[in-house]
Amino acid sequence: MRKLVMGSRGFLLMGLLVVLSASVASAAEPILNAYTIWSERYATAVFSAFTKDTGIKVNWMRFSSGELQARLEAEKGNPQVDVVFGNMAEAFVSGIPKGLFEAYKPRGSERIPAKLKDPEGFWTGVALDPICFMFNAQFLQKHGLTPPSSWQDMLNPEYKGQLQMADARTSGTAMYRILSLVQAMGEDEAFAFQKKMNVNVQVYTKSGAGGALPIGRGQAAGGVFFLVDALEMQQKGYGVKISYPKEGVVAGIEAMALVKGARQPEIARKFLDWASTERMQRIYEESKINLIPSNPDVKVSNPGLDMSRVKMLPLDLKWAGENRDRLVERWVDEVLR
Repeated sequence: MRKLVMGSRGFLLMGLLVVLSASVASAAEPILNAYTIWSERYATAVFSAFTKDTGIKVNWMRFSSGELQARLEAEKGNPQVDVVFGNMAEAFVSGIPKGLFEAYKPRGSERIPAKLKDPEGFWTGVALDPICFMFNAQFLQKHGLTPPSSWQDMLNPEYKGQLQMADARTSGTAMYRILSLVQAMGEDEAFAFQKKMNVNVQVYTKSGAGGALPIGRGQAAGGVFFLVDALEMQQKGYGVKISYPKEGVVAGIEAMALVKGARQPEIARKFLDWASTERMQRIYEESKINLIPSNPDVKVSNPGLDMSRVKMLPLDLKWAGENRDRLVERWVDEVLR
């Protein structure tokens, strides 16, 4: 048997081939790029499961709803992601005429009710998340108060400088707070109410869940949140009370969509197909993500997700999407100033 003798040039050539082979393999490795508004824990649970099921890795970044939308608009000519997962439905509706999304009806989305998805396929709902009140239990007890049961309770002088809730310029939670008030009172009355409530607000946080921990720790009395964030605080052992206004609230539709001009549309469609299935939405309960599945075949056991006694207000998503920017501007002009 002859020995293979390789000179220095041969070793150099082999080294270059190894590097080139690794680069080609790396370039061929499928990677999905995504934006989400979901917390790190929630997003990690979903994207890790997708990678486990398909072998496709996910590079993702988290932003608040308003920031995400602004980023998509700024990158419209050169999209940096393939999908948006978990943003609010009205944000997708707002982005359709701006050319931010491409229509696609995921396989598996047939079971999702029509009211929870765009008829042309520009977005598909993956979960429902109602607005609620969350208050520190010790604060309520100390002041002899019961959990608020009306929007008007939020004007109580006991709450002066004690409320924390999200900023409408950056947060989808804040948008759904406004939409709940508009549906419950009418638009003009809703903004007059928010101006009065502003006296009781300690700070408007950048993200929807930003005030949750300060309330749990007793640094603030309470505020208006999405239910998923309030239940998360209870899960972590904080003494908070969850309640709802008798006038009613709207539920946010957490949705997903294919970004127009996506660099990897086939991988994006594969993710959207996967995320429409029962398998994905069962992750919510498995990972203690307190969202209401959009797929009716997925059942939940947490009594905190039972909305049978909560007055749920209808929401015209088309109107909400078309008026999103205007409502934010009105909030800034009439409530903050």
